[in-house]
Amino acid sequence: IHEHVMVDWVGADSTGYHRWNRSEVVLRVLPFLKEVKKYGVTTLLDCTPAYLGRDPYVLKELSGKIGMHILTNTGYYGAKNNKFVPKTVFRSSPEEIAEKWINEFEKGIDSSGIRPGFIKISVDKDNELSVMHEKLVRAAALTHLKTGLTIVSHTGPNGPAMAQIKILKEMGVSPEAFVWTHAQNGTMEGYTLAAKQGAWISLDNVSAASERIAWFVKTLSKLKEKKLLSHILISHDAGWYDVGEENGGDFRGYTSLFTELVPELKKIGFSKNDMDLLLRENPKRAYTLKIRRL
Repeated sequence: IHEHVMVDWVGADSTGYHRWNRSEVVLRVLPFLKEVKKYGVTTLLDCTPAYLGRDPYVLKELSGKIGMHILTNTGYYGAKNNKFVPKTVFRSSPEEIAEKWINEFEKGIDSSGIRPGFIKISVDKDNELSVMHEKLVRAAALTHLKTGLTIVSHTGPNGPAMAQIKILKEMGVSPEAFVWTHAQNGTMEGYTLAAKQGAWISLDNVSAASERIAWFVKTLSKLKEKKLLSHILISHDAGWYDVGEENGGDFRGYTSLFTELVPELKKIGFSKNDMDLLLRENPKRAYTLKIRRL
């Protein structure tokens, strides 16, 4: 539910399709998708937003070659001091921003014919959202109320998560439409508060590192004890073809969840139903196209 095929860190005003060779990207990424497909994965959400390396043409080609659903997104990434937000957007209202995102949903991205499957935004870690980041949240709310697309927000700690949930509720959007991304940087208290309001808690850094697996085992066990698994999403936040690096740099695969984490969870009593909830049912419910009003 949160992976990356490609990322371009150069910035909104310099990036573009001219920055990479699509055939080279496809050739580099395809083996990693073939590897994860062996574990029964049929759908992958590519969370790379516009102006940070989103390319629906690459995703379409990969999807066709591998026989896997790959969802892309609409939205803007505000973190890192708005480096990946086009300068023109600073003068735009939430309504004007939402209009662009809704247009991508209704007509497709550029001339690709590919429509976004969710909204991807990003805010900084401060408890109080900046003017720009509040604007992005409001634009996401307007877009959701028009399209039913789920709002996936790169967030981190409790503070900005709660700030975003507050804005969404003010605008009549249920927190059920909100995915608190990178919630591994939050706390159990925050998870409980967000889940009670209906929000999704996304823990996004599964890796093969033993300390990471231990953290996930401990955290997921506690969430199960608190009967909160029905609000939890997990992913690697892995990939990615790094534009500008030779051969895309050090690409991290998408399989540690299956090779490392799942076996450890089974050892401590997680059932097939528990795993299906985390990896099948929760993603279906979280990302279904549905307008969720308060």
